[in-house]
Amino acid sequence: MTLTLKDIGAAAARIASATINTRFEQSRTLSAMADTDLYLKFENLQFTASFKDRGALNKLLILQQQGEVKGVIAMSAGNHAKAVAYHAQRLGIPATIVMPINTPNVKVEDTKNFAARVILNGDTLDEAASHARQIAEKENLIFVHPYNDLDIIAGQGTVALEMLEAEPDLDSIVVPIGGGGLIAGVATAAKAINPEIRIIGVEVEAYPSVHNTLNGIELSKGGSTIAEGIAVKQPGDLNLEVIRRLVDDILIVSEQSIEEAIELFLSIEKTVTEGAGAATLAAVLSNPDIFRGMKTALILSGANIDSRILASVLMRRLVSKGRIVRFLVEIDDSPGTLSDVSEAIGEFGGNILDVSHQRMFASVPIKKAELYLTVETRDATQNLEILARLKELGYDAELLKE
Repeated sequence: MTLTLKDIGAAAARIASATINTRFEQSRTLSAMADTDLYLKFENLQFTASFKDRGALNKLLILQQQGEVKGVIAMSAGNHAKAVAYHAQRLGIPATIVMPINTPNVKVEDTKNFAARVILNGDTLDEAASHARQIAEKENLIFVHPYNDLDIIAGQGTVALEMLEAEPDLDSIVVPIGGGGLIAGVATAAKAINPEIRIIGVEVEAYPSVHNTLNGIELSKGGSTIAEGIAVKQPGDLNLEVIRRLVDDILIVSEQSIEEAIELFLSIEKTVTEGAGAATLAAVLSNPDIFRGMKTALILSGANIDSRILASVLMRRLVSKGRIVRFLVEIDDSPGTLSDVSEAIGEFGGNILDVSHQRMFASVPIKKAELYLTVETRDATQNLEILARLKELGYDAELLKE
């Protein structure tokens, strides 16, 4: 069976009352940075903070139309879990969710809050899926796959209908790829409406699964990634067939570029995105020649990022911009010295975040100490002014590199 524009249109009508036609608008600042016309689709504003609401609801409604549903079970690293749990709760369907053991806690807790039975099992999505299928067979539950299901794909494709209704002259749509359900649905709808539109997929460098499959490369890296929402080792068969036919290019982005994109979305657009959701902007900024002069849509697929990860990203970005730096100062190990150094840094507006004395392990004379200071500053110029002042006062000081 082949997915059609008619199927996606039917899904749009089916889910309209319980999903959000999310904002889709131009970002003037990001457009100027990328030298292209960027339009952002804020799927992170869905109730469960991801596009997964669309496919999950479409699937559950179809199951209800087909007859009584004893219960459903799904495997997910988070967003599909939340979407299935939320809409199952709304529809009065018992839901069980199997999640990998290393799933971010925020996604586990959010799923539990929708009254779903949550089972943590397996180190990977594949292992979680295997366990979920065993439970489904044992308890006679319907397995709701996160991406390799035509009803799920049709639901995800509704996002393309909304974008093209608002901006019919889009030149390209950039879509994050995990299992491939979102890009398969978007490509099917968009290409049916405008065969000339370019569909660009994005994968993180640790999980270039679709790229490798299309290019006959057997091994993928795997491992830890900030974009766990698209950390999928094997795309769905149904999606891969669509991708082969309709997707124009697959771009691979680095962890660092995704971190930068998360920070840019927060600082410029005042919106939170998880790693997978920021991958689209990372792809555009990393490949400016591909998108220059085009009218391009970016799908911000989700906002379910662990708060500790988000805090770490923001602090690391401040370090990379030279807004948080470390000074190493050799001082006399005597009363009042630390106060003098602190005063010198304060003179130029530096804010000391952390101080560490090193005496026992330092290669300095016995009556001296190494002082490590982590300082928040305005910019690189201020850093050099502080350093110059410390040296002017007679301290052996240096500005440490990252």
